[in-house]
Amino acid sequence: MAVAQVLSRARHGLSAPLVHVEVHLGAGLPGFSLVGLPAPVVRESRERVRAAILNSGYDFPASRITVNLAPVELYKEGGRFDLPIALALLLASGQVRAARTHPFECYGELGLSGELKSVSGLFLAAVHAAEAGTALLLPSPNLAEVAKAGHRNSTGFSALREVCDYLQGGEAPTQSAADVDSEIEPLKKQKSPFLAIQGQWRAKRTLLIAAAGGHSLLMVGPPGSGKTLLATQLPALLPALSHAEALEVASIASIAEVSFDPMRWAQRPYRAPHHSASASAIIGGGPRLLPGEVSLAHRGVLFLDELPEFDRRVLETLREPLESGAVTLSRANGRLELPAAFQLVAAMNPCPCGYLGDESGSCRCTPRRVAQYRGRLSGPLLDRIDLRVEVPRQMFADMQQYRDRDETADPVGLVADARQLQMKRGGGLNCNIPVQRLADDCPLDAAARRLYERSVDQLQLSGRGMHRLLRVSRTIADLAGSDRITAEHLAEAIQLRRPIGAAV
Repeated sequence: MAVAQVLSRARHGLSAPLVHVEVHLGAGLPGFSLVGLPAPVVRESRERVRAAILNSGYDFPASRITVNLAPVELYKEGGRFDLPIALALLLASGQVRAARTHPFECYGELGLSGELKSVSGLFLAAVHAAEAGTALLLPSPNLAEVAKAGHRNSTGFSALREVCDYLQGGEAPTQSAADVDSEIEPLKKQKSPFLAIQGQWRAKRTLLIAAAGGHSLLMVGPPGSGKTLLATQLPALLPALSHAEALEVASIASIAEVSFDPMRWAQRPYRAPHHSASASAIIGGGPRLLPGEVSLAHRGVLFLDELPEFDRRVLETLREPLESGAVTLSRANGRLELPAAFQLVAAMNPCPCGYLGDESGSCRCTPRRVAQYRGRLSGPLLDRIDLRVEVPRQMFADMQQYRDRDETADPVGLVADARQLQMKRGGGLNCNIPVQRLADDCPLDAAARRLYERSVDQLQLSGRGMHRLLRVSRTIADLAGSDRITAEHLAEAIQLRRPIGAAV
């Protein structure tokens, strides 16, 4: 009898618990048992491993084989366990004798001919392996992913035979994670995102305010007026993620099996789900408790086009994460807490046909149909949206009017300066100023105080609406470089909080 053990890690929420792949070769009729709560794709590894070992020039043990994936209560999934199972088999049978004693973890899916294929979700495993100080043996295509996780002691291979030769003291492949990381050139941001948008000065001004303070935004306008184009430019206005934030964003993408692009490292995520998306797709969940769009947009932008076309029950699920910046998924098979500090940008038409208030006069929607269309959005959800702006159809002269201003302006720099002021003042963005600090962080001069008191009553603002109005005013003042909020700053914020009916 012989026993061998190889280390690997499983995906389990935002953690990567260590898995001991144990192989026991015993007496009795030849057979291959795989235990330890494996998913169907892991159970199928028996045939992949058998073919890969034989086609790599080794003998498949003619023994009673038991493979245990411990801890047994942890669900194991994916093709990542093919390589550790094969290595443990070869070590237990004595065909491979490891000359390297440094602790290592290994991952990789095996092809039938013995080639090593990349697997998803290795980013979190690399983060935890770096903390534990263990080396990584993995497919070469995954080197870029683990390099961004900060793991430098990683070696990439293309076949099972290469891994076995390396363990027995052979030469390591010439390319390591550090080499791959040095070759990655991140995507460059454009100088001024506004150059792609002709006209729409008011909408671009509102987008600037949203970017500077992290505020949520609703754009209302007819089809083709530029709402979607404006939304796609918001990530370019935002500063790059810090290293800790980039790790957070990449970790979420890793467990969701979203393709991790090292070239987009430290760039803000941008998610734009279709309006047919389900509640599980937006908020997260499902049989495997995977992150939804709100978590995939963490530290970035969640764009919901055609907002009233989303199922109302789906939209209502956004209310809690908009307030707390997190989401808790509770199901019969477990509980998962995920960050969801996204910036909501939404767009909608003013009416079902889309042309209410347009100069063409082509709208034939009745007031009842318009009211029903807008009534698909609940008051509590709209109360959580800081900015609302009209995006009208532009005439040719309107498109050229502000071209020179767009070419000379530096909106990215304005956003960066305003955010720097906010971080110095309170350590966070204006959209997150705690209620107990509003009086200190948002001082009003005398004229602004009188205007604020009148507007609260006239606009019938809720307590939440009052607080959000002050936060937006603080952002406008920061963009102007002012310590105090003036009546001019507050008046602009009031204009940007008008009800939907007043924005068309």
